[in-house]
Amino acid sequence: MSDAPVDDIRHMARALQLARRGLYSTHPNPRVGCVIVREGEVVGEGWHLRAGEPHAEVHALRQAGERARGATAYVTLEPCSHHGRTPPCADALLQAGVARVVAAMQDPNPQVAGQGLQRLAAAGVAVASGVLEAEARALNPGFIKRMEQGLPYVRVKLAMSLDGRTAMASGESQWITGPAARAAVQRLRARSSVVLSGADTVLTDAARLTVRPDELGLDAEQAALAAGRAPLRVLIDGHLRVPLDAPFFQAGAALVASTGAAASERYAAAGHELLTLGGDDGHVDLRALLVELAARGANEVLVEAGAQLAGAFARQGLVDEYQLFVAACFLGSSARPLLELPLERMAEARALKIADIRAVGDDWLIVARPVTR
Repeated sequence: MSDAPVDDIRHMARALQLARRGLYSTHPNPRVGCVIVREGEVVGEGWHLRAGEPHAEVHALRQAGERARGATAYVTLEPCSHHGRTPPCADALLQAGVARVVAAMQDPNPQVAGQGLQRLAAAGVAVASGVLEAEARALNPGFIKRMEQGLPYVRVKLAMSLDGRTAMASGESQWITGPAARAAVQRLRARSSVVLSGADTVLTDAARLTVRPDELGLDAEQAALAAGRAPLRVLIDGHLRVPLDAPFFQAGAALVASTGAAASERYAAAGHELLTLGGDDGHVDLRALLVELAARGANEVLVEAGAQLAGAFARQGLVDEYQLFVAACFLGSSARPLLELPLERMAEARALKIADIRAVGDDWLIVARPVTR
């Protein structure tokens, strides 16, 4: 809604700012913020903290109290209209006597999908939608994709040298980038529902794929929220090569995707889950895995893997976004490439749209997304 009143834009921007406080903690719910304004004065603010706890509107209404009557509520996502783990927010707004509700976007959840705004309008509340919608959608790409397509939003994180290499020929790859980039990766993990890797990376790097709160570079409140919700760690290990005494498994419960389930009881006894998802090519069916993760509520999946597995996600068109950390060094022509993506003609080149480039300490971060044709 490009012609929205300036005040609507200003208050919605504040609601989005509040919603971002839930970046690390709302899984599997969306991040939502709410601002209640009466006669030009902000009388209530709120944001969703965790699934099962009150939604942003409820927190804002509690703060506003009787001052919510006749006020305008700015919400980054359409108020829910169904009973889930909490009562409908549309009903709470009606009971509080709010006169107007402005939503940044409609809820993509089929259980809502416009019904919340319709319920409010039918009760005489003035409603509007579309104020800073692009910004609202950017805050919840995984929730939106899961609701609309039954798939999570997939980010592939890669660290490379200036000559596009990710590891030495031996496989040595740790610490290409500096501390600031490593902290940024920790934040990517913390915001994700799932952190996923392959057997080669876990074996070569002794990777744990955990979130380390002291390395996040966040304030105490956000670090505590991130520490309180660990993402599900997923290992793609088609032939079960990673031993159960590896650091990855010692770091806590994990999900292993394999092509066979012969050892499922052994993994269960160790506190892990073995999922059989063999594809026709003899490898783990990556799309089927993503569908399963979405069914479990996964919104955002972070892939931290080597050239082979990252390339498989790319070849199958399963990547929504690349997070490319570029270190100021050369690894040489014998080092390993960024992706195993065999292309023979320029016409086969995979086009990307660069969404962001910025310095991260002594390194650079390039955020790029595949161009759909």
